[in-house]
Amino acid sequence: MIHAADGLIWPKFADYPHVGMCITTATAGWGQSQADYQRLNLAQHVGDDAVAVAHNRRRLLQRLPAVRAVQWLQQTHSTDVAEACGGAVTLPADASVTRQLGLACAVLTADCLPILLTDGEQVAAVHAGWRGLVNGILERSLAHFRDPGCVQACIGPGIGQSAFEIGPEVAERLGTRDETLLTPGKDGRWLADLAGIAKQRLLQLGVERVFNLALCTYSDERFYSYRRQARTGRLASLIWLSDSNL
Repeated sequence: MIHAADGLIWPKFADYPHVGMCITTATAGWGQSQADYQRLNLAQHVGDDAVAVAHNRRRLLQRLPAVRAVQWLQQTHSTDVAEACGGAVTLPADASVTRQLGLACAVLTADCLPILLTDGEQVAAVHAGWRGLVNGILERSLAHFRDPGCVQACIGPGIGQSAFEIGPEVAERLGTRDETLLTPGKDGRWLADLAGIAKQRLLQLGVERVFNLALCTYSDERFYSYRRQARTGRLASLIWLSDSNL
């Protein structure tokens, strides 16, 4: 289940009504970013005006029901998973987990996949580009959950297969034998379905319910895309626990 309003996308796990999720868009009218950053850039490291980014983060927090703080990360395509600590500091990691009520785990993306996980008792937000998938970011994130079979996953907006051209060395490292997930491109290159590969990996790891929103950042101008435009902002994908149904 998913709906969009006020420049935000709200997926929902029907089995976990007390778990909130939100995905931002670049074009939300209440953001203060300008020019290449459109309206609602949430990243501090891309050259945008710091005052505008701080405003955008404050305004986003005001719109998140039952959220008291957001845990932001300093992402480096690592496989580091951090325990969210209240949002007061930016943690160096590419995923965060928490059992704290009202503390949102968040990742920033502009073609890489945001993957949101929960078993109803804990939540995690994962930044998964091809390097993270190859090196084990999903495995390390799921290790924080008691039983992967109880985990549900939501794959948010990322670059679509028609736009994600990779070389043969990357295709080999992705390790899928599914010919629908890797199709031949031009000049010996390949087109990779990054979201499909992530879903395949999650299912192999024991996650039984994986919801792919199938939103392409490259073709859908509501989203930031680094491949479409190198000077760009970042969207945020967030997940949190509440003490009541949302």
